Amino acid sequence: MNAQSAAVARTRPVVLLVDDDADLLALISMRIGSAGYEVVTATSAEDALAKVAGARPDLVVTDLRMPGMDGLALFERLRRMSPSLPVIILTAHGTIPDAVSAMQNGLFGFLTKPFDSSELLLRIRQAIDWSPVGQQTASDWQHGIVTRSSIMQELLERTRRVADSQASVMVLGASGTGKELLAKAIHLASPRRDEAFVAVNCAAIPEPLLESELFGHMRGAFTGAVQSSKGLFQAADRGTLFLDEIGDMPFELQTRLLRVLSDGHFYRVGGHSPIKANVRVIAATHQNLETRVKDGLFREDLFHRLNVIRVRLPALRERREDIPLLTRHFLQKSARELGVETKRLSEAALKYLSGLDFQGNVRQLENLCHWLTVMAPGQQVEIGDLPVELREASPVAQVTDWEGALEGEVDRLLARGVPDVHGVLAQVFERILITRALAHTGGRRIEAAQALGIGRNTITRKIAELGIDGGKEHAAE
Repeated sequence: MNAQSAAVARTRPVVLLVDDDADLLALISMRIGSAGYEVVTATSAEDALAKVAGARPDLVVTDLRMPGMDGLALFERLRRMSPSLPVIILTAHGTIPDAVSAMQNGLFGFLTKPFDSSELLLRIRQAIDWSPVGQQTASDWQHGIVTRSSIMQELLERTRRVADSQASVMVLGASGTGKELLAKAIHLASPRRDEAFVAVNCAAIPEPLLESELFGHMRGAFTGAVQSSKGLFQAADRGTLFLDEIGDMPFELQTRLLRVLSDGHFYRVGGHSPIKANVRVIAATHQNLETRVKDGLFREDLFHRLNVIRVRLPALRERREDIPLLTRHFLQKSARELGVETKRLSEAALKYLSGLDFQGNVRQLENLCHWLTVMAPGQQVEIGDLPVELREASPVAQVTDWEGALEGEVDRLLARGVPDVHGVLAQVFERILITRALAHTGGRRIEAAQALGIGRNTITRKIAELGIDGGKEHAAE
């Protein structure tokens, strides 16, 4: 392997898997590797310690009971060698108290045997997100954009190409998706990176003041103008001006903006001498500008001037795989700002959040993490610690299996404090079973009962109890 391919290979997180059972070691290794991780195996704790330096793992997954040094002793050794290295212990039911005790000393987590491979992969993903490899900052030009999703990686690659151009850029996306962050990334990846990046929200400044804010004013130009002032166009000379919420810019001011974009000259309010500014403009909006053009609310010529290159930021629900990473990032950020220990979400809480439809997108998630840092009672955040409006929300994430969907519904009902969760879900389950069976048999009860493995009298009683459209009886009945 050459140096380049080795560098590429190292981009995958490395998991050191430790187990004295060779068959189980091979099976788990295969499943972890198929999930995109690089796996290094060890058949004993001593073997694992010998491989740590060379493998430089991002996570250690170890069995608890092993000949010689056990998993707890291995964890203690690793903790002294690399305090930030997360460790997951696989334990039998009878040794759970030992694992719980170890968690108080920094163990990331444990799994009780037997466990499902999907459960292990979820726990591994969480651990990697909290590990140093998950905390690696993006390159400087990405300006704090935190992501691993394919849709965002593709967008960032396009951003690199866009940055080299001097053309105007239109950034589209719902509120809270991070349009200013992307604009800053374009600036930092461009030849203008060493010059000013100036941002203004066109919707946040009152209309009478926006013109002066953008272009500056002369002394005495209006009441209160006691001295001349430079505008943002002049402040951004040779750099980048980011016009957020451009769709809310007043129509008359759009004309002035078009002029400066056309020839690079503008006048201060009350001024008579043209000022030249070499400014790259990046605009952003959550509105449909084509519709506003049709409605006469936005100049068509300005739209085409700004819309030379268009990029669209996805909503958070389109990049759900980033939710665990973003959650960790924002929890750490809030903890640093407040000078407290970083909190973390339980497996159930993280799974629950990942299924929510965040209407406020990344900004809503960031605000939530700040709220949890202040308000959650313990270091580990459970579903019940979430704000009531989120606990009552219905997860909308697509699931690939009915068990996952059922788990999500159970979590939601428990979080809301619904009484008799078993009875509620049992009725729903039975109603679906019988309704679908009747649909498949054309409403014939006996055939439906046979297909479900229940008796004729049972299905008749359930149809009546559940209020199901009863279907058809055979003539023989």
